[in-house]
Amino acid sequence: MASLLPRTISLALAAFLGRIAFRVLPKYRDMAIDNLNRSLGDNPQKNNKIAKDVFINLAKNGADWVKVNSLSKKTIKSLVTREEGKEYLDNAMAKGNGLIFLASHFGNWEFLLTYLAITGYNGSVIARRLYFHKYDELINRMRARFNTGIIYRDESPKKILRVLRDGKPLGMLADQNVESVDGVFVDLFGRPAYTPTAPARLAITTGVDILPSFMIRNKDNTYKLVIEKPVTFDKTGNKEEDVKRCTQAWTDVFEKYVREYPEQWVWLHNRWKTQPGQK
Repeated sequence: MASLLPRTISLALAAFLGRIAFRVLPKYRDMAIDNLNRSLGDNPQKNNKIAKDVFINLAKNGADWVKVNSLSKKTIKSLVTREEGKEYLDNAMAKGNGLIFLASHFGNWEFLLTYLAITGYNGSVIARRLYFHKYDELINRMRARFNTGIIYRDESPKKILRVLRDGKPLGMLADQNVESVDGVFVDLFGRPAYTPTAPARLAITTGVDILPSFMIRNKDNTYKLVIEKPVTFDKTGNKEEDVKRCTQAWTDVFEKYVREYPEQWVWLHNRWKTQPGQK
């Protein structure tokens, strides 16, 4: 039904539902506001508005995700009105050994993968199996429409390496607290944040570039694509130390964008749940 509505109407409806969710989901509302206060400074009025906008952005992402599946590639491309950093992407692709698109739960991350796929950078994405099987199948069918491959976290690492050997992009999300995966503590907004090391380990092992990538929603509901330059850090020769330095380097890039567009990150996640001494 939502896919049949004009995009302007579906986004207006999504914004309305986002405002309702902000009111009726106090657990996540309060978590978002608390995270904002502790990260950006204790400013209840300002952070309350940012938190509400987070819910609205997430609802709009859902509306666009449904809508995009019914749009032509030409129309999808028209939603992105500005691109920055595509030269980093092309340079990495020219090396022929693949690359890591390091996305985050920021802006519209699913649309980021879709847009890159239809503009000639289709590869695979590492995904977590969803408990609701039918929803998992739906998401994967929508991804498959644009030739985006799915590799689950619990599948063989050989599948990941095959994507890179074929010179294809590999999409990863690594900005949340996931206690079940290998991670290190790095600084995020002045607090230690347990952060997955998979992107850093893979990049250091294979020599591929990590490109932090963002699909930022504009105020008029168009998008801006930003591809950051490859992550660099001072190498020590000690693998574990280098993994931590690489992880901190891309986290610093991520934090910069969250500070600039705080309403576009999922503050309603308990990002700092795991603390040193608990692992």
